[in-house]
Amino acid sequence: MNRMAEDEQVKEINEEKNEEIAKVGTEVLEKPEKELTEEEQEKLVEGMVEKEKKVKGKSDVEKEKKEEMLSSWIPKTKLGKEVKAGKIKNIDEILDSEKKILEPEIVDVLIDVKSDLISMGQSKGKFGGGKRRAWRQTQRKTKEGNVPTFSAFAVVGDENGHIGIGVGRSRETLPARDKAIRKAKLNIIKIIRGDGSFDSVGGGTTSIPFKIKGKAGSVRVELIPAAPGTGLVAADQLKKVLKLAGIKDIYTKTSGRLRTSFNLIKACIDALKKTNPKEKEKWYVLFE
Repeated sequence: MNRMAEDEQVKEINEEKNEEIAKVGTEVLEKPEKELTEEEQEKLVEGMVEKEKKVKGKSDVEKEKKEEMLSSWIPKTKLGKEVKAGKIKNIDEILDSEKKILEPEIVDVLIDVKSDLISMGQSKGKFGGGKRRAWRQTQRKTKEGNVPTFSAFAVVGDENGHIGIGVGRSRETLPARDKAIRKAKLNIIKIIRGDGSFDSVGGGTTSIPFKIKGKAGSVRVELIPAAPGTGLVAADQLKKVLKLAGIKDIYTKTSGRLRTSFNLIKACIDALKKTNPKEKEKWYVLFE
């Protein structure tokens, strides 16, 4: 009997609490919203405008830095001087004539370059490590102690049929990234795109013209054309490369030790080079 009485008391207390909560909720809903004064409205508008300026300001600052860098650029090669003078206005003229690019500013002038880093390292953690990261750390034993070095793997492209990869090493992370991006610009190539149909009859540029295969180490990558709207059916690291190359619809098939992101990306680039006969037999230096 005592238990029954206790249960009834608990039920009554819960019901009272629910009624109080419901009353508070209705009071909050019934409360009219405070009307803002003209000064408060002006402050809100100013705050929104400042936020928009900050967002736009970042891109403007990057553009200004790029313009300043290019304006202060003094070309050292014959090709660089022609680009600076405006004699060459399209990067395809350089790539089709198989001229070697020795200055990254040439690529910055001719195309709008976008870059990304491939996650090929692993953060420290329990039981073998934690999440994947963009920096791969190694150490060298010396008498003075351990000397750490960082390496980064960069991909650059204009999302319009041009792609390049490069690896940079340094004792710090940011210099390694800058070296990798610089090397990727020097290794830029041109690929041929298609619409995903047989022999690319439609003349589109969302996929590749035919099925191609690439290899690097034990990794094998097969790229298969796909119809518009399919999307990138690929691993996360391959998506970065395909997106910067300007491919939107594709199927991929991979085999081998896929955890080695380095060979996975190299195999993908090896496959993409086969779309362009002039780029097929070229050899590129990834390291610096």
